[in-house]
Amino acid sequence: MTELLRSQYNLPFIRSNTVAYQAARAAFVFKGGHNRQEYEKALPYLVSFYASVRKVSDIPFDVDRAAHLELEWWIVHRERDKHQSGDLADALAALSSELYQMPAERFTEHARLRAEAMTIRDNKADKGGVSEGDWAWIDELLHASWRSLFNVVNG
Repeated sequence: MTELLRSQYNLPFIRSNTVAYQAARAAFVFKGGHNRQEYEKALPYLVSFYASVRKVSDIPFDVDRAAHLELEWWIVHRERDKHQSGDLADALAALSSELYQMPAERFTEHARLRAEAMTIRDNKADKGGVSEGDWAWIDELLHASWRSLFNVVNG
């Protein structure tokens, strides 16, 4: 995360660590939650994270909306048994749409590939473990996902 913040947003080393801490703190708070009310305790850290990113971003996204959308895909992912198969991809596309201020439909491929990688990992882990072959496939899906995102944003 710190490397991403330095390379994508040109944050100095110490600042990138401080901002990354907010994202990590949100993840740890979320991890300890068991329901939406407990998950939402991560929101202040996500808002802080996205506020820091917004300060250096040249795209005028809504900080609160981005934080809520981030939390929403975390919840959909965590509670995947309560959601339709495409809900995770839709939630991921919604976040990208907000961050890049483009229609969510443009992020369909990126989100679908990323959601597929997560689903494979989750399903394999639930069944006893992720094999080397599984990790290779997950890696391929994630690389394709990030290439798709790059192409949409820079296309």
